[in-house]
Amino acid sequence: MEALGFSVSAEAVLHTLTLDVLKSSEIEGEILDREQVRSSIARRLGIDIGALTPVNRNVEGVVEMMLDATQNYSQPLTRERLFRWQASLFPSGFSGLRKIKVSAWRDDAKGPMQVVSGPIDREQVHFEAPAAQRLEKEMKAFLDWFNGDDGTDLVLRAGIAHLWFVTIHPFEDGNGRIARAITDMTLARSEHSTQRFYSLSAQIRQERKAYYQGLAHAQKGTLDISGGLEWFLGCLSRALDGVEDTLATVFTKARFWQSCAALSFNNRQRLILNRLLDGFKGKLTSSKWATLAKCSQDTALRDIQELIGHGVLTKDLSGGRSTSYHLTERGGPW
Repeated sequence: MEALGFSVSAEAVLHTLTLDVLKSSEIEGEILDREQVRSSIARRLGIDIGALTPVNRNVEGVVEMMLDATQNYSQPLTRERLFRWQASLFPSGFSGLRKIKVSAWRDDAKGPMQVVSGPIDREQVHFEAPAAQRLEKEMKAFLDWFNGDDGTDLVLRAGIAHLWFVTIHPFEDGNGRIARAITDMTLARSEHSTQRFYSLSAQIRQERKAYYQGLAHAQKGTLDISGGLEWFLGCLSRALDGVEDTLATVFTKARFWQSCAALSFNNRQRLILNRLLDGFKGKLTSSKWATLAKCSQDTALRDIQELIGHGVLTKDLSGGRSTSYHLTERGGPW
């Protein structure tokens, strides 16, 4: 990444953090808008991606938590910080249509905290968390350990922290996402870096069934968590192995811009070319160009003709009422 330069590294960090936020929420069954997540992260990190997409409060909250964990990894993890994270995940105080406790440990007013599945009256209880009256003591022990140093390798501490926090299950909702943020925070400590070029959450999302099975096994077993840590290290290793696939789009963009270094583009052309490299949906027409670049139809056509002359764009063979264009695959400058 250092060899590719600062702009590519920044793009890779943006891509990875976007993936982290999206996939950590997906594990819990929540689908966020990719462009909103990307825009929110880019704005907060000062990365120029052109026009920013308006972002709703729910997306902002998840991004706030993830960036606080990974960018401020050296700061202590405190009760108040955890409360802020949980509040940022549920800015309205609701999880779906259900009112929940925010910025406070859960209580047992609605019965014990259980992880269940299956239809009503035939539910299977996978896990029952410690009683609410034990939370103050349990969380103090966890935070004292987390902020201390017992000499354990930080990558192993990341796996232990995840299992320990999600087993205490201190909040009424949001425990899984916060546990993964704590894990990413500890991994950032192990690397002494705010930059991240792999996504553990994306790998966990691919292995979600094994992830939940591993948690259930560890939580119902003895205090020997070696098996759980072995799975965690394997999952992390597979996340690292998949970096080239994860960042394929970033590397493609880097190669494209390097190959076009001798060419001159205006801001409108750079904007649209980046959109095409990011995976533009549908066909690119002069009308769409004019809308995206906020210019006239004549200006859009001049921009397009210049790129065709450079061998960067090619006119589609299919006819129709609107001529469309695509990035040149052969015969272009790259």
